[in-house]
Amino acid sequence: MGNTSRAFLLGPLLKGVSRSFYLTLRVLPAGMRDPVGLAYLLARAADTIADTALIPPARRLTLLLSLREQVNGTAGGAAPAIDIAAEVAGRQEQSDERLLLESLGPALAVLTQLQSADRQAVRQIVSTLTEGMEFDLHTFPDEASGRVAALRDCDALDRYTYMVAGCVGEFWTYMTAAHEPAAIGDSGTMLRRGVRFGKALQMTNVLRDCGKDLRIGRCYLPETMLARHGLRAPDLLAPDASARARPLMFELVRKTLEHFDEALAYTLAIRARFVRLRLACLWPVLIGMETLLRLVRNDDWLDPAKASRLPRSEVYLILAGSLPAVLSDRLLRRWFARLRRDIDACIR
Repeated sequence: MGNTSRAFLLGPLLKGVSRSFYLTLRVLPAGMRDPVGLAYLLARAADTIADTALIPPARRLTLLLSLREQVNGTAGGAAPAIDIAAEVAGRQEQSDERLLLESLGPALAVLTQLQSADRQAVRQIVSTLTEGMEFDLHTFPDEASGRVAALRDCDALDRYTYMVAGCVGEFWTYMTAAHEPAAIGDSGTMLRRGVRFGKALQMTNVLRDCGKDLRIGRCYLPETMLARHGLRAPDLLAPDASARARPLMFELVRKTLEHFDEALAYTLAIRARFVRLRLACLWPVLIGMETLLRLVRNDDWLDPAKASRLPRSEVYLILAGSLPAVLSDRLLRRWFARLRRDIDACIR
């Protein structure tokens, strides 16, 4: 694999498929960029396979497991990357997604070139993330079935948020400890906080995207919680669902805020002189909190046409505002506390 192909994979291609994450990646210390960027590309390819509704779920699962074996170097008789790409790429509406799948072979070649510890860490995170995708394919009905299924209980939701995001906090911490060990203190504490950090971001995604997910048969709001509020998963598709499920959403927002408290603690534990690492952690915290604020103010939060997404202009304002504040724990705490107060005022 030549340097040109590697540069394309971790440059233009990554930028095309990662959207706002690419901004975070660019501020990472140089040693972390390649393994973190490659892990993102492989996980994104796996996610594209898992979400391609034109392919039956059972076949998607087979292809997903095959890709996992390719990543782990244990493929044996599994379909090679080129066959996976050929089967799935043509079903993609987005050209970047097609190009990503067609670049699986080169991406796997780059994986073999990473340092041994980085290669193992990338394999571990991609394996765990694909377990989360496997969980989705086993748990929820075919998107075209017209049925809606919910997670069973809060433990299932917590397990899911670990598999698809909490594990990323662990991976991030391992990468930091390996490449910038002076940036963090006790790695055990940071690993625990990193898991909560990832869960905070995923819970925000779950709540923000709930309306869209419901329309493909997926309800991540647990059955036990729905029952306590006199609801079932299909009820969330009704015109009055946003109002009826609002107390349930508030309950989950409170839990998400507890995770964000740990995410802020994680960010502030990074020594201030490691500005790039601080920014890379600070941005998702602030964007996530602003998203939660939009969510709790959104009377139609279950309407996918009115999802609580931050416009790109507001994201750029957050990035710009973070630059003069990033070195000051006091300013960051005040910014976070203001957002938390505004959210709390809506969910009391």
